[in-house]
Amino acid sequence: EVQLVESGGGVVQAGGSLRLSCTASGYTFDDYHIGWFRQAPGKQREGVSCYSVEDNSTYLSDFAMGRFTISVDHSKNTVYLEMSDVEPEDTAIYYCAADLPPLKTIGDACESVANFGSWGQGTQVTVSS
Repeated sequence: EVQLVESGGGVVQAGGSLRLSCTASGYTFDDYHIGWFRQAPGKQREGVSCYSVEDNSTYLSDFAMGRFTISVDHSKNTVYLEMSDVEPEDTAIYYCAADLPPLKTIGDACESVANFGSWGQGTQVTVSS
């Protein structure tokens, strides 16, 4: 059974930084794409950043470009999301997700929650102004 456990959320002031972690278990880590999504109150869940196991490439959404970084530690089966220069608009529940690579680029895969079948419970990030 795939398990994804997020941690690292909390309250941070605008302009600050935060690092989220997601540790995976129950499957061969290098067989699945893995990424971060977020859902703000009243909004749909959206892709933030994803990592491709096929070519080690990454995808960053437009709003994350220049501020967020995704990284993977294969020895720990863990994916990180480094968030810097955060804004109140970044307030959301952040979810880790994983699945077998679909027949599309990591960017296309990361743009739809339908491409990921396994999800963590989420970690709340609140950015105060």
